[in-house]
Amino acid sequence: MKPLTGIIVLAAALALAGDVHAQESAKPNVLFIVSDDLCNRLGCYGDPLVKSPNLDKLAKKGVRFDRAYCQFPLCNPSRASFLTGLRPDNTKVYENSTQFRKNVPEVVTLPQTFKKAGYFVARVGKLYHYGVPGQIGTDGLDDKPSWDQVVNPKGRDKAEEEKIFSLTKGQFGGTLSWLAADGTDEEQTDGIGAAEAIKLLEKHKDKPFFLAVGFYRPHTPYVAPKKYFEMYPTDKVQLAQVPAKHKDNVPAPAFGSAKKEQDAMTDQQRREALQAYHGATTFMDAQVGKLLDALERLKLADNTIVVFFSDHGYHLGEHGLWQKMSLFEESARVPLLLYAPKAKGNGQACGRTVELVDLHPTLADLCGLPAPAKLDGKSVKPLLENTKAEWAKPAYTQVTRGKQVMGRTVRTERWRYTEWDEGKQGAQLYDHDNDPKEYTNLANDPKHAETVKQMQQLLREGPKGRQEE
Repeated sequence: MKPLTGIIVLAAALALAGDVHAQESAKPNVLFIVSDDLCNRLGCYGDPLVKSPNLDKLAKKGVRFDRAYCQFPLCNPSRASFLTGLRPDNTKVYENSTQFRKNVPEVVTLPQTFKKAGYFVARVGKLYHYGVPGQIGTDGLDDKPSWDQVVNPKGRDKAEEEKIFSLTKGQFGGTLSWLAADGTDEEQTDGIGAAEAIKLLEKHKDKPFFLAVGFYRPHTPYVAPKKYFEMYPTDKVQLAQVPAKHKDNVPAPAFGSAKKEQDAMTDQQRREALQAYHGATTFMDAQVGKLLDALERLKLADNTIVVFFSDHGYHLGEHGLWQKMSLFEESARVPLLLYAPKAKGNGQACGRTVELVDLHPTLADLCGLPAPAKLDGKSVKPLLENTKAEWAKPAYTQVTRGKQVMGRTVRTERWRYTEWDEGKQGAQLYDHDNDPKEYTNLANDPKHAETVKQMQQLLREGPKGRQEE
């Protein structure tokens, strides 16, 4: 080879390599942030008390979905659903002990879709299910094929469990428990998780990444440094106002998630529980802020899709209920914030009904990646471009009562309709235009018979019907 020809070939090779690197750099990154047991009690969703400045900032930057819903209000079924893009009736995961691949061994998960496309894919903290706080620091029910790298943070909150107050002595994850902790954010599991996630951002900033960060708070035990508790004096905390006859004309399974020790709480204990929950929420928000600040510092913000949400909603005394596993709005609805650089809808709120099962097709669509063919969700990319775009898709949530009874609910922009055991154990209909707290069941009101018929058809011919075709 002549010297000049060699130089030309070398230059061409370098240019090609540069083009490939530029193309890789142009691919959008994804920062996928999940909070555990978080309801919509946030500043950006209109709560007058809760301080969530970092999530409020993200909401103003991206699209805030006002009607987003989980598919099952329990950690494992929900996480198996949104991380695969399949509904619980397809994963067959209805409780907290089954690893989803036992039932769907060949499924391609959301992080796998990005791995197959050449992304660096990592998990920090809780993405797939494991018990909190019992399994903090372990892999739990993780899915190894989903990730290139995993980090299982474990902090002071885990080491000091003996200091935690619980309504049921010695139990922390399944009942209300809390601790105003000594020490700093950085000593807590979520503080360690944020720091580890930032290290991964720094190390992998030059190539496309899908980084999933799962925060534990505000899942019970509600643990956060004392300064966050001090933001919510108990005399400023307002208890939920529950009408005396709120259970009248409502099927008994609707209240099947109630627990005796929570029903027996004093008002002071309820205020302390709310103080702790809100404090843990604000602590979690601070850790999210560290991640968002790191994106700015590393000049990644303009090419990184950020999605923040919770695995399901959470009761804080509404309907006399606490925690999850109900089909009322507070349990089924989730906060969902999504920022896609250059999306025309950024800075707006969207009132269309969307589902967590939509996340897999949405993120693949936004990044130009091929998604698995049989996903149960739908890309919400059109709503990121036009938050008022035509959108007829309702949201479906389900829950179990023991092994025999399944409750199913469908949510449109105006109505919620719920059936227990296919209607054999009762039904509920709520008009959100006039009853946003769902205290007046209209299912047996003759004036709403036609609406019941329409919603019943939506429920029974919805995702369950399609699976049987």
